[in-house]
Amino acid sequence: MSGFTIHDLAGIIDARAASSGEVSYTRKLLDKGPEHCAKKLGEEAIEVVIASVESDGAREHIVAESADLLFHLLVLLKSRGIALSEVEAELARRTQMSGLEEKAARKAD
Repeated sequence: MSGFTIHDLAGIIDARAASSGEVSYTRKLLDKGPEHCAKKLGEEAIEVVIASVESDGAREHIVAESADLLFHLLVLLKSRGIALSEVEAELARRTQMSGLEEKAARKAD
């Protein structure tokens, strides 16, 4: 098992965001704005779905597409000035109750 974490990836994205678009794909994405980043995230999500439902369901393909999806999610968050820690805090808040209780609470708001 790798010691690499999503926090490591977020740090790499932060560092590459400070680079120029000539040397950084991350910077190029950010320079195109949040709407472009959102579109790329959507494309990657669809690719994960397709990889998951293909008849051969190649595990390696699903893993590779999932990595792309997580990368593009973090880039989108960066484009909107949202830290990974904010998403983690929301997940922590939600997991203090069952999923069904959490969904019901959202409807009440």
